[in-house]
Amino acid sequence: MPNERLRAALAAGGHTYESLAKQVRIDPKSVERWVRLDRVPRRTTAVQAAELLGEDVHALWPALRQPRKARTIGPELAGLFQRRADLPISAYVDLFAQARRHLDVLVYAAVFLHEGYPRLSDLLEERARDGCRVRIALGDAGSETVRRRGQEERFGHGIESRCRLALMHYRPLLAVPGIEVRTHTTTLYNSIYRADDQMFVNGHVWGVNAYDAPVWHLRRAEDGGLFDTYATSFAAVWNTSKPVEE
Repeated sequence: MPNERLRAALAAGGHTYESLAKQVRIDPKSVERWVRLDRVPRRTTAVQAAELLGEDVHALWPALRQPRKARTIGPELAGLFQRRADLPISAYVDLFAQARRHLDVLVYAAVFLHEGYPRLSDLLEERARDGCRVRIALGDAGSETVRRRGQEERFGHGIESRCRLALMHYRPLLAVPGIEVRTHTTTLYNSIYRADDQMFVNGHVWGVNAYDAPVWHLRRAEDGGLFDTYATSFAAVWNTSKPVEE
């Protein structure tokens, strides 16, 4: 049975088998098999293709929805994932839904959150209205650090556009008590997604898009441990970031 969702996404974006194949560096016949035979590509290739098409990877290929099993290592490292693409959006939703005191996000854009879960803003508002402090730190689209990251990842001006898009998603939340949104110009060594004493840390690798870089799942177990290291890092960036005006 053909993959009609993928066929429609190709047509909507003005892509051919050849043009998409060139951008993800595979044979055009592979793309044709994705459409006509509903073949499922390798996860990393699928994620790259989905981002180019502006689609959710799991909507195009539902078979990729199951996350790979994480390894449990040490008192604070609850799980290690080889790629961010190995975590479904539901993992982030579940993490944020558990937040009662702190919900922190440090990224450049991470628009995959809103794209994969359109109710994200509603969830953040619910957490804030229940007394949780929500802090969102996004990359300053006009900063040199964001521009350089786009060059390093061969993403061009796309990352700057995604920073602006992310800000558009979060801007309506500025009027919600308990939610703060700021922009930062720091070099982003890691993206951080925290809910109370748990967090996902997406480590960044030079020249590699974030979706293809590893993620570690931390649970706070002791003072001064690994969790506190990243929490302190978030605080340092937050203190140098610029509040977004309503």
